[in-house]
Amino acid sequence: MSICMIPARGGSKRIPRKNIKPFCGRPMIHWSIEAAKASGVFSRIIVSTDDPEIAATARAAGAEVPFLRPAQLSDDHATTAAVIVHTLDFLKAEGEEPAVICCLYATAPFVRPADIRKGAEMIEGADYVIPVTSYPFPIQRAVRLKGEGLEMFDPSNYATRSQDLEEAYHDAGQFYWGTALAWREGRPAFGAGARPLILPRHRVQDIDTPEDWTRAEAMFRALRQGPGA
Repeated sequence: MSICMIPARGGSKRIPRKNIKPFCGRPMIHWSIEAAKASGVFSRIIVSTDDPEIAATARAAGAEVPFLRPAQLSDDHATTAAVIVHTLDFLKAEGEEPAVICCLYATAPFVRPADIRKGAEMIEGADYVIPVTSYPFPIQRAVRLKGEGLEMFDPSNYATRSQDLEEAYHDAGQFYWGTALAWREGRPAFGAGARPLILPRHRVQDIDTPEDWTRAEAMFRALRQGPGA
């Protein structure tokens, strides 16, 4: 069995109180905790937060909050890796040293227990397992605003057919499996030691702005009501 760590600081700016804001009838963090419990692969589900209200909400959903995160790891500049190492240090002080740990984001309502289990299977022999999904449009044909006009980032691809361009992927922003050693040593998450877990685009949505939130709730309801939901 492994450890799940859910980072959930209280200082979200673009969507205030994002981690516990109601999402389709439940506090947002509840969806991640429920998926972690349903995966059946974790001996402990620990929420790392600096916020007492988030801590209470997490405990009500069945997660542990054995500490409150220090202020220096709770500002806009704190990295996910630093928060994970802090949790590993806490566990080590308790006499528990997991070989791997899963960082599951609090704002990942689309995460599925089966994907978490698949990641657990894939981590053997790797530094990280990272869910990714493909871009819906070739990134090689991206444009920037230039004055009142447009300019391609890479004009050499102007005449290249879309189907002839290499497919590109991005981080799905749901969870990361990683070895304790990789986290502690700061090994690059997007490197030769990482394995991709490819997810379909319709199950991936960043939730960083109010517009994202509205779209995510619509997607979530559609997925739950659709065939095979």
